[in-house]
Amino acid sequence: MKNKKAILAISDFIATAEKSLKNAKKLLKDLSEESWINLDTEVSLDTSWLHSYSDEGNKIIEWVFTWEEMLDSENNKYPVPVNYASKSKLVQWDKMKLTIDRSGRMTYKQIAPIERETKVGLLTKEHWKYQVIADWETYDVLTAAITHFKWEVWDNVTIILPAWKQASFAAIEAVIPKT
Repeated sequence: MKNKKAILAISDFIATAEKSLKNAKKLLKDLSEESWINLDTEVSLDTSWLHSYSDEGNKIIEWVFTWEEMLDSENNKYPVPVNYASKSKLVQWDKMKLTIDRSGRMTYKQIAPIERETKVGLLTKEHWKYQVIADWETYDVLTAAITHFKWEVWDNVTIILPAWKQASFAAIEAVIPKT
C-alpha cells in the first residue's frame, strides 16, 4: 500500500511540473519580444505554407512529420503509422501528403524530404523506449524499426537527422555489422 501512495504522489508531482512548465513557457513567450526564443518546436513551427485541398473527390492534406504524428497547416495533429514511418525512414520536418479517398482509404507520400545528415550511434533502451546516443546527444527512435529488423540494444547504427534543425527523433538507416 505504501508503494501505491508513493507512485500516486510521484505521478501528481509530474503532472504539476508539466503544468508549471507549460505556464512558464507561455508567460515567457508572452513577455518576450525576442523572436529567436523557441520553447516548443511543434507550437512555434510555421505551418502556414502547408495546404489542404480536394482533387477528384479525394481530400489531400499536406503536413510535416514531427515524429509520432503529423502536423497540418492549422496545427491539427494526426497519427502516423509507425510501420510506414520506420520503413520510409521519415525524418522530423519532412513534408508529406496524406490523400484520403472517398472510401476513407489513406495514402501517405513523402513529397519534400528535409535536408539530411547521417551520424553513427549506439542503440540503447531506457524505460521501454529505444534511443540512440550519437555525438553526446540522445535521440528517440521508433520501436517498429527495431523490432522489424531485429536489432538489439548496444548495436552500432547509422541514424538520419535533419541537417539544419535540432531534432529529438532520429530515423535508423542501418545497423553496422559486428566484427
